[in-house]
Amino acid sequence: MRTHSRWPVRAAAAALLITAAACGQEEPPPAAPQTQAATTTCAAKGALTMWERSGGNKQMVDLLVAAWNAKNPDCKINLTYIPHTEMVGKIAQGVASGEVPDLMGMDLIYAPQFEKEQQLVDLTGQIKDWPELKTASKGHMTVATWENRLYGVPLYADVSALFYNKDLFTRAGLDPGKPPTSLAELRTYADKITALGGGVKGYYLPGNCAGCNIFTVGPLMWASGATIEAAGPGDEPLVGDGVKQVLQFTRDMVAAGNVPDGARAENGETFHLQFGSGKVGMMGTGNFNITLARQQNPKMNFGIALLPGMTPNSSASFIGGDLVVVPKGSKRVNDAVNVMKFLLSDEVQTEVYAKALNLTTRTDMVNNKYFQAEPLVQDVAKALTVGRTPYTVTFFEQINSPQGPWLKMLQRAYYRDDALDTVIADAKKEMKAIASRS
Repeated sequence: MRTHSRWPVRAAAAALLITAAACGQEEPPPAAPQTQAATTTCAAKGALTMWERSGGNKQMVDLLVAAWNAKNPDCKINLTYIPHTEMVGKIAQGVASGEVPDLMGMDLIYAPQFEKEQQLVDLTGQIKDWPELKTASKGHMTVATWENRLYGVPLYADVSALFYNKDLFTRAGLDPGKPPTSLAELRTYADKITALGGGVKGYYLPGNCAGCNIFTVGPLMWASGATIEAAGPGDEPLVGDGVKQVLQFTRDMVAAGNVPDGARAENGETFHLQFGSGKVGMMGTGNFNITLARQQNPKMNFGIALLPGMTPNSSASFIGGDLVVVPKGSKRVNDAVNVMKFLLSDEVQTEVYAKALNLTTRTDMVNNKYFQAEPLVQDVAKALTVGRTPYTVTFFEQINSPQGPWLKMLQRAYYRDDALDTVIADAKKEMKAIASRS
């Protein structure tokens, strides 16, 4: 989530994509790469180059690269971090110029954009039969697929969940072992926590952060049976009663004083620090907040549950993170594929991901000794089974832009009295227009 709150794609990046696509049309297509059976070791000697975006996933990616390098000293990965805000443009420019790394980590939400423009290597023939893919994160694999062709595997997973402060639950007379399982319960609990006073609030809604909201409010709509984005031209966005129901829920939460006043200005820069303050009873946030909250507030007792919908025991989550992909022009496709095989291996899933208390990217690997010793990680890992990832080549324009229809719709719901049917209709019209241009 840390990165989802700041997912800017500049117009220059879009232009570079178009340029790269045009270059691909003018030049003859590259010859199909020589393929061989994947292993977790080198296909050829010599250092590999890898790009990854900067952000909160650095610690995990560093560990993964170190594990590969320790096992493969003849083809170590030289890892370069690109500033997150520059990554999309950097990739597009590299593909256009032919100066690309051998493999790279990519914010998963942008994968369809590059797949559509044929800027990534089609790996279907090499990876489609891997048994590990049967349990790989569904959200990642959804966006790694374009027209039934596969372009990557998961590198890193972020999931959204409901974090709740057990200390505040106890003070408010709530059972700290029973988090809310519906939005109605969430409202009731929030009212009781806010009533404690002293600056304590029952819930947190980020008022000026499109990415934070798709990460945490989007799942409330999905759990209530709604769809949000338009996948492409002619697709209908914001479908289902759950859209209006959740907008009404959030409007009521703000009106009831259950959300801190300062949350209205939250643009994502301090979103990850809110729960650890100890002043928020419940909020949607990501698995990264386990460590952060403990660092901020070591004495705070908290729990994690799935984000609920209108119906009791309904739930959903946003699966974010990165994919490993191979840019067009890579000269080390076989080794890049071997790195992917390595990442999905039982040993790495357990002894690197799980040992570091990061989510495994395979759902069948969550029952491991490290998670068993850390119940909160086990709880947040449940989100992988109910999570989803939006699939559209216009995600930024529809959802993540600070000036886009998603955030405008939410702000009108949170802070104004406009009729919700009108609010939804306006956002729907703008989303459809954006999708129609894709």
